[in-house]
Amino acid sequence: MEKIIFFGLVIPILGFVLYLGATAIMKGFSAKSANKANESNEIEKINESSDDENKLSYEIERLRQLLNDGVLTKEEFEKAKKKLLDN
Repeated sequence: MEKIIFFGLVIPILGFVLYLGATAIMKGFSAKSANKANESNEIEKINESSDDENKLSYEIERLRQLLNDGVLTKEEFEKAKKKLLDN
């Protein structure tokens, strides 16, 4: 009789503990995959901002070359540079 009462209490408790453990593990896996997705999005944003900065510096360098070649005046160069920086 004692064994029946013991197993009647232990088996449901053990099942509940296993359920909690499995749930925690699954939440950990989903959080890890969500974290990887967020990191990849952040890396893409950083790469995009780097590309934008490279494009901006290229455009300013191109304007400076036009200024040095005499195609642009100093005022035109400043206006064009300000327009690039404001965007």
